[in-house]
Parts: sequence; C-alpha cells; structure tokens
Amino acid sequence: MKKVDFNENWSFKTKDREPVELTLPHDAQLLDGRRSDSPGGSGHGYFVGNIYEYEKYFEAPAEWKDSHVEILFEGVYRNCAVELNGKKLGEHKYGYTPFTFDLDDVLNYGEDNVIKVSADNSKLPNSRWYSGGGIYRPVSLVIGGKRHIAFRGVRITTLDINPARLRVQVDADEGNISTDIVKDGVVIANTCGNDSEVVIDNAKLWSEDTPELYEAVVTLECDGQIVDEVTERFGIRKVTWSNKGLFINGVNTLLRGGCVHHDNGVIGAASLPESEWRRVRILKEQGFNAIRSSHNPASTAMLEACDHYGMYVMDEAFDMWYVRKTKYDYGMDFKECWRSDVRAMVERDFNHPSVIMYSIGNEVSEPGKPDGVKQGKEIIDFVKSIDSSRAVTGGMNLMIMSNYAKGKGQYDNVDKEQAVNKDDDGKSKNASLIFNTMATFIGPGMNKAGNSDKVDKLTTPILDALDIAGYNYANGRYPMEGEKHPDRVVVGSETFPYELGKNWDMVKKYPYLIGDFMWTAWDYIGEAGLGAWSYTGGMPFNRPYPWVLGGAGVIDILGNPDASAGFAKVIWHITNKPVIGVRPVNHPGVRVSKSVWRGTNAIESWSWKDCDGNKAEVEVFADACQVELLLNGKSLGRKKIKDYKAFFKTKYSAGELTAISYDENGNKIAMNSLHSASEAGVCIVPEKEKYEAGDIAYININIQDKDGIVESNADRALKVYVEGGELLGFGSANPCTKEDFTKGEYSTYYGRSQAIVRKTSNDVCFIKVSSGNEEQVKKI
Repeated sequence: MKKVDFNENWSFKTKDREPVELTLPHDAQLLDGRRSDSPGGSGHGYFVGNIYEYEKYFEAPAEWKDSHVEILFEGVYRNCAVELNGKKLGEHKYGYTPFTFDLDDVLNYGEDNVIKVSADNSKLPNSRWYSGGGIYRPVSLVIGGKRHIAFRGVRITTLDINPARLRVQVDADEGNISTDIVKDGVVIANTCGNDSEVVIDNAKLWSEDTPELYEAVVTLECDGQIVDEVTERFGIRKVTWSNKGLFINGVNTLLRGGCVHHDNGVIGAASLPESEWRRVRILKEQGFNAIRSSHNPASTAMLEACDHYGMYVMDEAFDMWYVRKTKYDYGMDFKECWRSDVRAMVERDFNHPSVIMYSIGNEVSEPGKPDGVKQGKEIIDFVKSIDSSRAVTGGMNLMIMSNYAKGKGQYDNVDKEQAVNKDDDGKSKNASLIFNTMATFIGPGMNKAGNSDKVDKLTTPILDALDIAGYNYANGRYPMEGEKHPDRVVVGSETFPYELGKNWDMVKKYPYLIGDFMWTAWDYIGEAGLGAWSYTGGMPFNRPYPWVLGGAGVIDILGNPDASAGFAKVIWHITNKPVIGVRPVNHPGVRVSKSVWRGTNAIESWSWKDCDGNKAEVEVFADACQVELLLNGKSLGRKKIKDYKAFFKTKYSAGELTAISYDENGNKIAMNSLHSASEAGVCIVPEKEKYEAGDIAYININIQDKDGIVESNADRALKVYVEGGELLGFGSANPCTKEDFTKGEYSTYYGRSQAIVRKTSNDVCFIKVSSGNEEQVKKI
C-alpha cells in the first residue's frame, strides 16, 4: 500500500461562504474570525464555530479496478461525515486521530468521482483551547493490490540491541512475504514470513544524539507476481525504565521536555508538514530533547520530524474521558469511541522511534473514584495489547482527582454551565476557567496539594497502574516518592517554567524522576492570556476580547525564543554563556499584571527606541557563582547567582549591555552582549535561500538594522502582497489584538512579524511589504 497525495483541488464552503478552491490542509475556523461574544470564549481565543463542507472531483483510472483503494484522513475537526458518489462511507467524531475508508465498492472507474466531507465544529465550547476546524491535517489515497498488505500492517520491534535483533510482523493477505532491511539505499538484511526475526550486524542505533533511520521494504508475492509493496521507516532503539531511571539503548536519559499544542501560529491549526518539521527543528536547537503532545495525538508529520531530528515524544490520547471539561467536547463520545481512537494512535505510532511513551489522558478527574481507576486500567491494558514495548503514562493532577473524590470536582456541572455570561462582560464561565483561575492564585501551592497521606492513598491505584507516573504541578511529591513508593518511576508531565531550575535539580538528584515537561515550550492560540504578563491590567487568565494567545510559551508562535528559553538552556547546560533578559522598558510607570505560568516577560533585546532614561529591569541567567553587568562599558555591579539567575535595575541607555559570569574563585567563565539597533526599517528575511514550486516559505518581516538587530519599540502596521504564490497567513506574536491572520494586514510586535507563503510555480515569486508610503520587495 502506497500513499498518494490527495490535498489539491478541493472546494470549500459554509452556509455563509461561497465555494472557494483550496489546497489542504487548512484551518477553516480561522476564516470566520473572532467575536467578543463567541460561545467558545477565551478558551477558543474568541474564534467562532461553524459547519464546514468540502468537495472534490477526481478521476479513478480504469486500472484501479485491479487495486485496493482507501482514503486516509489524518485529522478532521470534528464530527466528520464522508460520502463518495452519494454513498455515505462513514463518520469519525474525534478531531485528532487518523481514519480511513475503503473506496473499492463505490468508485466509478475510468470516470469522474465526487467525494464530500462535512465537519461540524458549530457547538462551542468543545475544547479548552483553540482547536481549529475542518480538514486541518493532510489527506491521502492509500493504494495497493487487491491482495495487499494492510495499511499500517507492518510492525517492527527492536527485541535486542547487542547485537540488534528485530521482529517483523506483517498483516497481509495470503502469499509470500519478503522484507528487505535497507540503510542509506543499501539492502543489509532480509527476512521472510509474516512474523519473523532478523539480526542486524553493527547496527546504528536511534537516539536523540544519533537519529539513525532504516527502511523495511516489504513485498507480497502471489503466483510469482509482486502484488503489493510497503516501505516503512523505523529506528533501532530499546527503551527501558525502572526506579533507576529511563534508559535509551542502555544509556540513562533525562527528558528536557516541553508541552506543545497542535496549532501552527499564523496559519492556525493547519498541519503543514513544513510547519511541523520547522517547529521540531527549532525546539531541538533550543535544547529540548522531548515533546509532550498536549493534549491529543500528534500529527504524523510531527512524528516524522521527531524521528529525523532525534526528539523523544510522549504522545497523548485525550484531554478528557467521560467527564466533560467543556459542554460539547469529546467526553460526549468517549465511551463509544475511546477504543478505536486509542488503536488509531498506537498503530500509527508503532514504528516511530521517537515515540517512547503513551499518555492515556491529561488531568482527568475520574481516577479519584473506583470507576475511574477501572477505566484507566482498561485503557492501559488496551494500549499494552497493541504495543507492549513502550511505557504508558498520564498527566495526572493530584488536586483534581482529590477534589473529584470529595464531590467537589470542577468539571461536575459542565452540563449546567453557560459558555457566555451576558452579565459579565461576555467572559466565558466554564469549569476549566475556574480551575485555571484558581491555579493562578494558588500557584506553587498546587504543587503541594498532593503531599498528604490521604491524597497519596487516593491516587496510588491509578499512579501504580501506570508504567511511569506523570505528575502535573506536583513537584512537592518528588523528594518523598523514593521512600513512599520505592518502585515508582515519575516524570514531571506538566510544570511551571519559572520553576525549571528547582525541578531540574531534582531530576538530576532523584534517579526515579526521569524528566520535566514545562508548560509550554511553544506558544499557542486560545486559553487567552494564560501566561501573558499584561500592562493593561486584568486577571491573568480568561482575559477579555481581543486577547487571542495563551502567552505561556518560551518560544512565541513565530518561532522566536524569549529569555525564558535562554533560562532553560542555561539550566540544561546547553550554553555556558550568560543569557541577558530585559523586561520591556517601553511602559514607564505602568504596573504589570503577572501570571504564574510565566516567570518573566523578558526578551533578549537592548534596543528600545525613544526609551532613554526609562526604568530597565534586567535578568541575567547563568550557571555560575556571580555575574557582572556592564552598560556601555560601565559596571553596574556584581551579584550572586541564585536559582541560576540574578536581577539588576538600571535606566535604559542605548548602546551595549554586557554580562560576564564568574566561578566561585572569581575566574571569568563567559560573557554575552546585547546591542541597540542603528537606523532600523522594514526588512524581509526568508528562512531559506531558494524555494521550488509547491514549497512553503517562512518569511520573517522585521523592523531591523543593517546588522540584523531587531528594534523592539518601533512597531508598524504592515500590508503584505504576494505575486506568484499564495499567502497562507501573516501576523505577529501579539497576544492581544483585533488583527486577523488571514487578511494580509498586521502590525509587528516587538519588531517582528511573519508571513507564510506557498510558492505556486517555478516562475519568480515576489513578496511585497508596504508600510505607509514605503514598500519593500523580495524575490523568493
């Protein structure tokens, strides 16, 4: 079975929108814009819902009569129904798992066919964050012989690594099965049969440092003819775990992890392969070696990128079980669909070496009661029945389970909630909001909520059923687990980024604590204002319209790391240089409202036009004893490093800001500097030098000087035009704006914006950017 791209030449419409031609994947929810009275409220970033309708005409060649054809949807949000030539193929309710339909008995061979897809995303809220809508992940045809190898019917398991010994299982119709193991285009081994083993001499093992990949080319032969062929990419690696740690190929491995939502910034939830690969590459460059797909299965493209770059993955199945967290979410379908959706995730993930553990859910309250523990164990057993080679975990919030057990669960009355309270300025009122608001004020106290013997006894049944106990905001438990539960393996599945230093010290100290996943590695749409620091006041969660972004990511939606990302690199020993973070100096005298999900709003910039004399707060992050800060060559003093950071106050003066770190003997370790921009203007900066037809171009449009220094206090409203290409999205990382990613007009934020363009032909493609009477043009 071979995948054939099926993304071009679709027609899209809604009840209010005339049909338009487009290429998938795309995010339909972006197109209807945002309203202050959206039923989805701040969780959805004030975007509205709709019913999306797609249609495609295509020819089925006559030779397909002798083939087997399926259609593969990698993700449709949500409540999807598909029909071909007027016949209903089926439905799929969950928005995050792949699904297929058999087309053999419905195709019109040698003539036109029409496939229609509808997705019902009209009832909000149906998620705690921005979900996007429609066919937001790729679509393919999967074609093989009438007698064929089942789609995802090849499974490769690493049984041993010294020497490497593989088990190859093939689900296929009767015939002769042969498998070639290929490395860099060369066949290095062969095995036969639908369940066989093969030894690979001198195998190159897959890990974060050596992401070596192989291919298994499997053929099915009948009556002397090859009737089907499948190529599966895989890695040879062995994952084991115990209270002594997590071991990849026998090497003790600590997870430098970050949680990520699934949207891709200015193109919304559209899962373009180029976008997923770019995100994983940037995360790896910033020192992360692990991703938690929160809180739904990752896209196939993201897993392929993780395989390529060497990024470990905790792939998560659900945000909820049968207790709904929002009024119209998947909890309505959980009991009917969870088995098929878990199967879809696990079977899809099986050959991806990057996936080292499955998460069965995030902050589900149900295991606070016996029925919920039973449900959790059913899911665990079901995962193990399909794949016993990986660990099973879950993002468990001990406070949530404890409250549910006491009859005070914040999700208990979701049926009675109104998504919008008209008497409260249009702000949404839901259970998730109540919890997150409470967490904002409780903050670190939530980390201690699970420390009592009573909570420990209550949560032990589900935690001990997991291979690895995932703790969301429960780092108070870390030191005591070695004594209370000596056989337990623990991972910080969700933590506050500002506590990374303390958490990472414990990861290094306690063998049973295998890693930490901060919330979040990459910013996202929805949960508006969760982590944002605001100069306009208000409660640091559920911020009112026009807030749109969560504001919690240490990397913004454009892919730009802030000073918190540098803080992590220091703690993880990715860099020995001090990192200089500057809190925005362009709000003199204004008190900032903070969020517990963000330790600082500092960015690595000393370029603040027209701010001379303003108060400047500078944070220096370093793995050192002391740090000295110099402004234009004049020392501002030395300070001791505590929890990897030191804090300075000064007045802004354009020029050079330098930090020098010292060891305990006063010896210089390293230095780093920030510089102010000279004369800055609009600059178009494509991320690659050359693009071919069909390529996706990421183009940064910044206010910067001739040396590439971005000016943080000279933002402009920009308009973008594209000739020879399609503008897929344009915007900035401003968390609070009425601007629209789909309109081609947006203002820079701290000097940065980004356009994403699909080049449509091999002819010249130009991007034009205008600001007032000025215009810049760039050929791509």
